[in-house]
Amino acid sequence: MAFPEDRLDLRAELEISGARVDVTSRVFTRDPITIVSGMSAEGTQVDPSSCSLTLNNKDGEFSPRNPLGPHYGRLGRNTPLQISVPSVDSYLDLDGDPVNLAITPDHTALDITGDLDLRAEVEMDWAELDINQVLIAKWDNTGQRSYSLRIINNLAVIGWSADGVSGFSASASLPTLPARAAVRATLDVNNEAAGRTVRFFWATSLAGPWTQFGEAVQAGTTSVFASTAPLRIGSPDATTVPPRVPFRGRGYRFEVRSGINGTVVAHPDLRALLPGTTAFTDSAGRPWTLTGTASVRDREYLFTGEVSSWPARWSPSGQDIWTPIEAAGILRRLGQGRKALESTLRRRIPSDPDLVAYWPMEDGKDSTSAASPLRGVAPLTVSGLDFAADDSLGGSSPLPRVVAPASLRGTVPRSSSSGWQVEFVYFLPAMPVAQTEILRVTVARSPMRQAIVYASTAGIRIEARDEEGTVIAAHTATGADAIADFWGKWNRLAIYTGPTAGGFRFFASWRDITANSWWTMAITVTESTQQGAVIGVAGSWGAAAADMTLGHIAVFDTPATDDATSARPGSAIFNGADDGFAGETVLSRLARLAGEEPSVPVAWIDGDMTRSSARMGPQRPAVLTDLITQCAEADGGILSERPDRLGLLYRDLASLENQEPTLVLDYDAGHVAPPLEPVEDDQSVRNDITVTRDGGSSGRVVIEEGPLSVLPPEQGGVGIYDEALTRNVWADAQCVQIAGWLAHLGTWDEARYPSVKILLHQHPQLIPAVLQLRIGDKVRILGLPLYSGSAGQPVDLHVQQITHVPQPRSWEVTLVCAPAGPWAVGVEGAARSDTAGSQLAAGVSPTATTLSVTTTTGPRWMTSAAYPADFPFTVRAGGEVMSVTAITGTGNTQTFTVVRSINGISKPHGAGTDVRLAEPAIVAL
Repeated sequence: MAFPEDRLDLRAELEISGARVDVTSRVFTRDPITIVSGMSAEGTQVDPSSCSLTLNNKDGEFSPRNPLGPHYGRLGRNTPLQISVPSVDSYLDLDGDPVNLAITPDHTALDITGDLDLRAEVEMDWAELDINQVLIAKWDNTGQRSYSLRIINNLAVIGWSADGVSGFSASASLPTLPARAAVRATLDVNNEAAGRTVRFFWATSLAGPWTQFGEAVQAGTTSVFASTAPLRIGSPDATTVPPRVPFRGRGYRFEVRSGINGTVVAHPDLRALLPGTTAFTDSAGRPWTLTGTASVRDREYLFTGEVSSWPARWSPSGQDIWTPIEAAGILRRLGQGRKALESTLRRRIPSDPDLVAYWPMEDGKDSTSAASPLRGVAPLTVSGLDFAADDSLGGSSPLPRVVAPASLRGTVPRSSSSGWQVEFVYFLPAMPVAQTEILRVTVARSPMRQAIVYASTAGIRIEARDEEGTVIAAHTATGADAIADFWGKWNRLAIYTGPTAGGFRFFASWRDITANSWWTMAITVTESTQQGAVIGVAGSWGAAAADMTLGHIAVFDTPATDDATSARPGSAIFNGADDGFAGETVLSRLARLAGEEPSVPVAWIDGDMTRSSARMGPQRPAVLTDLITQCAEADGGILSERPDRLGLLYRDLASLENQEPTLVLDYDAGHVAPPLEPVEDDQSVRNDITVTRDGGSSGRVVIEEGPLSVLPPEQGGVGIYDEALTRNVWADAQCVQIAGWLAHLGTWDEARYPSVKILLHQHPQLIPAVLQLRIGDKVRILGLPLYSGSAGQPVDLHVQQITHVPQPRSWEVTLVCAPAGPWAVGVEGAARSDTAGSQLAAGVSPTATTLSVTTTTGPRWMTSAAYPADFPFTVRAGGEVMSVTAITGTGNTQTFTVVRSINGISKPHGAGTDVRLAEPAIVAL
């Protein structure tokens, strides 16, 4: 592969008033474009990516306040900037909007009624949640449905219809896929066993080879409806939940086959199309048209960010005028704002469409009323409340505590007569001996004018009273378990109504916030079916309710979920938010935050979909970037910025483990430019780690053996390098696990590589792999000389930072790297544990092929007679790697048959030389 036309097609584009403006010709080469992403060699967290360049501003085009400039009034702070180079292939660029897609008209060849084979090669966020992304489909929701292939919630899904109206589907969990991959689904409409069979496959490209990852056998044969719908790459259907929309990403090529491995009836291949193509005919004869802003592009993005300032510079003569700009990724802007997101309850409750009144009661300590965030809802009138007194509820900011006597009263401006619900959180430290009012709801347009909940050691009582104050229905729950669950913990209490034959029911339900079950009691009011409208809430408390904490009083226009006496509240908006979503996984929290804050797109890479990411503690009020960082810290993954669009990318710990290298460099072939200078220092050494759960206990791990242990140098260690950290995790037990993993990382005995330089203009064959390189990817260097300290072995590194300096006739890339060895973890059934201690019983020459090895600690080595399938494997002795082909002997001293010098090292070894596995299993976090 030659350097593109001996001149790199480098492009710098600004987005001004929604339009792309190519400013490449205005970029000075005297100050090369420099793009930096990731973390520095000394860093522990990813920094905002940056791009510096200098624009020729002789005519004042880039002076925002120049009234004669073409961008006057439109060039401002945080103007988007993208830097791109040619990609290997062209692609169809889709943004997920239903109006932007590729389409070909219906044709008899596409009217497949029998076996079906759908294939798509795309680049997308495979793990994106709650978005029903269609890859290719012949599917209209107007009774013209045929077939579709889509991705939703980590599932590949094939859908088909036999009549054009109703639909069938089958799905399979996706394996861990690279960003660019091909997926395939086949439908056998008659499997000759009175059923139909669906199979799912994946490959690195549409050319295969295909690996099956799922199968579904369903009862009954089927067929596919020959609809009149066009075939679309992406296919909108708003009638499904969530709606089907075109996938968001890049489409490279697609296939529709009539029959499994049958005739290709559609084959749009975007890879060789010219940028800007809006219509083309595929190799199967299908004419395709692009709609909306769907486009064919051929660019790979090195940077996407924002220009925050436009400084003006000029020479004294005025002959040289320039604008040096420094653009930054989205993390810079997010880091500027320090406003904390509100509590999860405060954020979640107003999103319920049935909400009519709400008082969070998270007001400051000196408050004399409780404000409502809803327009038209007056504050609560209160007395005897100690505001901001209790901060122990995970889903809330501090709430008020009752200082008896106390009261509150609130007016509800509107609600319907078809069912209502009042719900709030509370903590009652002791159960009153005498019957004590907890909350009173005032109702209009109903025979029940007041709904009241009382509590005492005798039971939980609900009463319905008429306008005279007469009790018209009542019930008391006296069960010991029900009473015990009402106090001494954070609870939710819901008071609500629901219809029933000949009247309506009045319910009260309470639920331990950390539990999943409700206690519910109900009474029936038979005087009328009118459930009424809530017009007020009130509470009045004496000494019996002293120290009760309450808050987040919400009123909804919604009835009970059903007609049963155990019916649940109609609104479930409190669920999860009440305890700050404690216990949700890292990826679930990221998905939720991304949904709540659409202005900050977050994508993620899930390295093992069969393994859950770490569970987190409650989400307390904090700045959004801090909340996202908490996720990365709890899971051990990496948060970085996307180079292709303004947004964040999180890759979980599993995606960092046991990777295949994205980029392989051959030192002998000159792929690495000098100087290559590995560093052996103590920058990252940590051998005494204490991790504390936020609000909980702690765990400590101390490394007491090995060259980087806490032992003093004279005893073979380096001394104490301690660190104390706090993590927002679910359980105390996670602390020692995290501490152990961090101690493992901090005592990995291998050199760092703070600078690996690649001159791509001299080795353009590396360009495709370099363009795929992301923070956290593995790079492998081959052919290092023995004097480098690598002992002739491949060196595996994790990329921490990438710097691009692209110019028209040169392209320099510098990588900051750390050892990848710590992330080579054991796989169950395929990994081998290291010996606890063994050594050579006698010295050996450089050419000896048998070793006498004594186990000094722990179990002896396995023999080849007992475990023949586990041979050969490699061991390391005195820096030399040997392949062990056989072991004999059943005592502590055994005989090893070996192949020497696997890593190019061959030397004598003395008695007592340590013998260990060359690649021992490491337990993942």
